[in-house]
Order: sequence, then structure tokens, then C-alpha cells
Amino acid sequence: MSLTTRPISWLKAALRDFQDFPEGAQIEILRALVVAAEGGKADIAKPMKGFGSGVFEVALKYRGDAFRTVYAVQIGDALWVLHAFQKKSKTGIKTPKHEIDLIHDRFKRLKETLR
Repeated sequence: MSLTTRPISWLKAALRDFQDFPEGAQIEILRALVVAAEGGKADIAKPMKGFGSGVFEVALKYRGDAFRTVYAVQIGDALWVLHAFQKKSKTGIKTPKHEIDLIHDRFKRLKETLR
């Protein structure tokens, strides 16, 4: 763990979606984000495939529902939360393609904006 904690920054749409999660799910995911901001990786976080290093998905099962939050640590000095959604797919654990496409788009636009 590093001695410096990164600030946690949110894309507005991601924060708005996150705030719709149940309070208990929000608390668990925020704990995982704080671990990441301190330089670690929570047990419920895993690297996102197809994004290179530095993009992670927090996957939480909470009261029978699945909640996901995606963050990037390779953009500037902050940890950026790119997307938050409730997974409703019946295709197993795989993240739905439309969610992946949205994450790619937000990641690309954020990198361009912060250049």
C-alpha cells in the first residue's frame, strides 16, 4: 500500500447511477474504492478484460442482486469511477456488451478530456 491516498473522482452519470444502489451495496463498494485509492485491491475487485492494466470492476452480490462499479487508476493522479450499474443479465457472470461499450466510450472520452 502506498502512503498517499488518491482522490476518488466520479463521472456524473456513474455517480448518479451509484446513488440508486441500496445503501448497503453502496457502503461495500465504497470500501473497495477506498482500498484501491490507498493502492490496494479489494477482494471483490478484478481487472477488466479488454482495457489494459489499471481498469477494474468491483462485483458485488447484495441481497440477491448483482451490482458493478468500474474504475480506472491509470488516468492522472485520481481514481476515476467510470460506470456503475445493476447487472440484470441472465448470461452468467459476463458483463453485457452494451455495458462494456459504454465503459470503453467513457474511458476514451475521459482520457481525451484530461490530456
